[in-house]
Amino acid sequence: MGSRAADGAAPERPPEDGTPEAPGEESRRLTRQQLFTMVAAASINFSSMICYSILGPFFPGEAEKKGASNTVVGLIFGCFALVNFLSSLILGNYLTKIGAKFMFVAGMFVSGCVTILFGMLDKVPSGPMFIGFCFLVRAMDAISFAAAMTASFSILAKAFPNNIATVLGSLEIFTGLGLVLGPPLGGFLYQSFGYEIPFITLGCVVLVLVPVNMCLLPKYDSIPSKESFWKLFLLPKVLFLCFTIFSLSACLGFLDPTMSLFILKKFKLPAGYVGLVFLGLALSYSLSSPLLGLLSDKMPRIRKWLLVSGGLITALCFFLLGPAPVLHIESQLWMFVLVLVLLGFSLGMSAIPVFPEILQCAYENGFEEGLSLLGLVSGLFNAMWSLGAFIGPTLGGFLNEKLGFEWASAIQGGWAVLSGLATGIYYIAEATRKSSSSSLQSPPSDNEEGTHLLGSET
Repeated sequence: MGSRAADGAAPERPPEDGTPEAPGEESRRLTRQQLFTMVAAASINFSSMICYSILGPFFPGEAEKKGASNTVVGLIFGCFALVNFLSSLILGNYLTKIGAKFMFVAGMFVSGCVTILFGMLDKVPSGPMFIGFCFLVRAMDAISFAAAMTASFSILAKAFPNNIATVLGSLEIFTGLGLVLGPPLGGFLYQSFGYEIPFITLGCVVLVLVPVNMCLLPKYDSIPSKESFWKLFLLPKVLFLCFTIFSLSACLGFLDPTMSLFILKKFKLPAGYVGLVFLGLALSYSLSSPLLGLLSDKMPRIRKWLLVSGGLITALCFFLLGPAPVLHIESQLWMFVLVLVLLGFSLGMSAIPVFPEILQCAYENGFEEGLSLLGLVSGLFNAMWSLGAFIGPTLGGFLNEKLGFEWASAIQGGWAVLSGLATGIYYIAEATRKSSSSSLQSPPSDNEEGTHLLGSET
């Protein structure tokens, strides 16, 4: 169907065969094609996140042994995001020419192979050669991840045009599950078997999923469009939403190279237990996302409140994560985990409504519905997320090295403050503009009616 995603006020179009669809039927019953699409998307969400998150507990320490400083470790994490940023823009623009299904499956295959290669890096000599190979392998992984996720977002929005936020929120359970299982599983395998086994095991799991998705994933055909990223990106509302995506990703990416080192030094936990601390963030995010997605689809008007309040709460969480030295509060493990739980919920508040908000804005500004537009939106979303994921670890690693985790965390929360305030100001200005335009279109005033009557009497 061609109905607009996430536009609560948009009327649904009838199916092409002319058979009317019962109200709410699409949301209650999944077709076989939709079910297979969700299974495929869930597999890429889970596998990509578990491969990504296993680095956190032990890679920073392993890289330090190989001669990499905190700043270089941050650059290695950030390199993935920078290449992902560039790849998402290109792949999103050429999605319809390459083919969504082929891009999805090929990205997953390359990701599995590269994950196995990453497990071989401990054989590389320490120093510049080790660092160089880390950058090379992470860049290859970033391209494959960009391909799979850009195709996944587009296919989901095509398969579920009327409730994309609900579907994306539900699938974040598998994203959170990957984030939850990755650190403890990676830490356990690392402690038990060494550096290579975590990557080889998970890389093989991803490769096994490739032929499964080749059979399950439906093929979606579309007509290429002449719409461009710049036309979409330069819409004022999209600019603010992109900054929201960037700020959330930068805050989350900051934790990759810094949080595990802080936990090890501050709370004296072994590497195998460090991953358990990540549970607070991952579980709260994955469990709250389906509810937030459902609210976003059923009540589109509250999206703006979710975006603004989510950004401000995220900023508060980062201020308390250290906590900031100005508070003169001693950091304790229970408080640290509690803040991570609240942080996961606040990230969901801001992240889940963004995709449908960008789609709605595109439709309101004359963009044609179809897989081509969905490729642009998903590519733009992934690109902005990746840009933040580059700036966050890079700046975070530098600040952590110079100022310590407490101050670095508080400063990093500034991104969320700026995005929350900027988005709030934009929505207030938009409401004021709409109110002014509606008053100009209101019926004539009493003075105008009196003048008209006097004129008619004469």
